[in-house]
Amino acid sequence: MKIQTYYNHIRFYTPHHFIYYPVLILFLAASIYLAVTTEDHLIWTFISVAFVFLFALAYMLRQHYALTLQNRIVRLEMRYRYFTLTGKRFEEFEYKLTDDQIFALRFAPDNELVPLVEDTLKNSLTGDAIKKAIVHWKADYHRV
Repeated sequence: MKIQTYYNHIRFYTPHHFIYYPVLILFLAASIYLAVTTEDHLIWTFISVAFVFLFALAYMLRQHYALTLQNRIVRLEMRYRYFTLTGKRFEEFEYKLTDDQIFALRFAPDNELVPLVEDTLKNSLTGDAIKKAIVHWKADYHRV
């Protein structure tokens, strides 16, 4: 497996991103074309709307279920790691951090985590700035 860094940490799911969506887009384009060029405008318009609905539904469900669970797990991981490293509860100041900041902090190894948390609280670093500040990236190969 390739070493994960800031530049390659985005992950794609081949069947979903490169098969399902392209085929769905192709069917949608064909149905719109047929709705415009044939005499059966009503049925092809209905079919086009159905494909748009399927596209939106597939995207929303895929994102919603996986990301909601992943976000909860990341928060728990950060609470555990911070407590293990410092003996202090992360929840005491967690409300001061945005989701983007918390999710970026998880890529920091243990020896960089506490200073990065302090720097983030002090200077309101963005999630992207936190990721760029990490010297030794802690890869997460099980991300959704």
